[in-house]
Amino acid sequence: MAFSRFLPPARILAVGLCLAGAGGAALAQPAGADTLPSKARFAVLPAKHPELQADQSGLTTWNFGWTYQSQNYNARFVGTEPTAGAATTTPVFVIPVKIVVGGKTFSTKTKQSNGKTALRNTLDSPIFKSDVDFVSAGANLGHTQYIDAYQRGDFWRAVRGNPGWHTLLGDPTVLPEQTINVPANQGRVGTEFGVKVALADIFFMDNQFAAIMAAHPEITSSSLPIFVAYDSYFTEGGCCIGGYHSANGSQTYMEFNYIGTPGAFSQDVSALSHEVGEWLLDPFTNNNSPCGILENGDPLEREANFGGFPYTGRGGFIYNLQDLVWMPYFGAPKKASLNKQFTFQGTPLTVCQNGA
Repeated sequence: MAFSRFLPPARILAVGLCLAGAGGAALAQPAGADTLPSKARFAVLPAKHPELQADQSGLTTWNFGWTYQSQNYNARFVGTEPTAGAATTTPVFVIPVKIVVGGKTFSTKTKQSNGKTALRNTLDSPIFKSDVDFVSAGANLGHTQYIDAYQRGDFWRAVRGNPGWHTLLGDPTVLPEQTINVPANQGRVGTEFGVKVALADIFFMDNQFAAIMAAHPEITSSSLPIFVAYDSYFTEGGCCIGGYHSANGSQTYMEFNYIGTPGAFSQDVSALSHEVGEWLLDPFTNNNSPCGILENGDPLEREANFGGFPYTGRGGFIYNLQDLVWMPYFGAPKKASLNKQFTFQGTPLTVCQNGA
């Protein structure tokens, strides 16, 4: 457990994932044999073939360095330097997943309260659309996408002099729905947070996603593939994982679970906001900080509503977007961020208060 000293109890799951990823899936257990109590959580699968990342990635990235308690840190973020004042747009592929398990089918084509499918609501969300005028601490961060507004606030001191700086996701290309049949030893149907859901082993699912990406050569390392499943959670020794991100060589990717029941963990695109925010600051899952791995969503997942805040999006639909910590939380100078805050929503925290 060499990594456990970096992580608080809430991140012990990720340690298990890292160890299993490093030596195969030996630690994975069938979803029907969960041994841990159900808990809302997210995960990071360790990068595969990390030796390919630096030289072969097509992502636009920049390096950010800071010093905390005489220790130097350096991280590779998606986008360009704020002082460049340029806009970066990453192409996106959205891959809807239909999970079939225990005789039940869970599809993103399921209609939601507004009459649209879960997939349509995902595509119309503030993660991809610029329908919301985001404000934090009285400052207008832009009529833009949520993660762009978040990043602009994190480096607000530089953005004020370089208002053209943006880090955006492109209009998604939606691939055909992919059906994944989960065998009984890898999944089951269960009830979590009051919702009947598909439960599937995260390593089994990750292998399916790898095969899907390999079958679609149009997905390149300059793009971000996002898998979306409906009313599902992933498991590894216990439930419930709402989403994860990882990298396979130079290819970064992520998955999130859209839960259609308001108030439940991972409702609508809350898990997507979490994972895109973490991909932005740690696309290859190898950035470090005084708190451990550079995960900007995990410190807030135990807040009310799992860290989510409601925003009215396209068509009046209420989306829940998770608050994310800014770099001062990881020991970077507070003067760079808006109002010297530690999070987008101004949640009062101290450096590494909730781990990473």
